[in-house]
Amino acid sequence: QLQLVESGGGLVQPGGSPRLSCAASGFTLDDYAIGWFRQAPGKEREGVSCISSSGSSTNSADSVKGRFTISRDNAKNTVYLQMNSLKPEDTAVYYCAATTWTTMSLVRDTYDYWGQGTQVTVSS
Repeated sequence: QLQLVESGGGLVQPGGSPRLSCAASGFTLDDYAIGWFRQAPGKEREGVSCISSSGSSTNSADSVKGRFTISRDNAKNTVYLQMNSLKPEDTAVYYCAATTWTTMSLVRDTYDYWGQGTQVTVSS
């Protein structure tokens, strides 16, 4: 079995800087590109940020560029999403996903394996 488990979400203040983690089991994460996605109530799931298998390349959606940073520690089989300057509109369930594609992507259908998601609520 191949599993991804997100953690680090919760209730945070506007302007806060939580870090989400995505831990893999059942496979070695360094064989996969990883994407972070989010889904707000009543909205489509959207790509947030992605990273190549080696960690040498990243891409982020315009809505989070400059505020969120994706990184990975393949020795720990974990990918991170550092979230800075959070806004209420960042409130969503955040998912990590893995793909065997060599080209990283923010397209949902690219990904083979998904975590269960972690809720991030930005509110004062």
